[in-house]
Amino acid sequence: MTMQTAIFAGGCFWCMVEPFENLPGIEKVRSGYTGGTVANPTYDEVAAHMTGHTEAVKIWFDDDIVSYESLVDLYWQLADPTDAMGQFADRGDTYRPVIFVKDDGQRQIATASKQALAASGRFDQPIVTTIEDAKPFYDAEEEHQQFYKKNPLREMLMMIPRKKYQHKYWSDKEDTSHGKA
Repeated sequence: MTMQTAIFAGGCFWCMVEPFENLPGIEKVRSGYTGGTVANPTYDEVAAHMTGHTEAVKIWFDDDIVSYESLVDLYWQLADPTDAMGQFADRGDTYRPVIFVKDDGQRQIATASKQALAASGRFDQPIVTTIEDAKPFYDAEEEHQQFYKKNPLREMLMMIPRKKYQHKYWSDKEDTSHGKA
């Protein structure tokens, strides 16, 4: 078993946990904040745009079971890569789409995947998701962890715009297994 980590930002972190968490090979997924300038930020500070952080998820995964490439592929299906200043109903820089990479290997995979997505013609707008070096990741407060289990109705309502996005752009995608490539 080779445990690795990945960090993705794509709107509200509440909506990013469950899709990753349900993949085989995922050890854990934590909601948190990254990319800013303040150590140990709180939800209120991040939401008030006082820290420069983006809401994100950190994923611990066994790359013998699920590849980083598969995680990036799933990420594109969860976050609108054409919206630089938010995701769906979530607006502002704290919700911008970012793939945070920890090394050159992740950067190469993310960059190639982004280029392939841009060349695919799937979107009629430019792909604006940024690929940035990983910064310190701070876990969100416990009430923000596993939100989909704690507040299933609210989570379901929040997922409606993402589900519409997924249906519009990804319903024709044949391979949704996200297993080891």
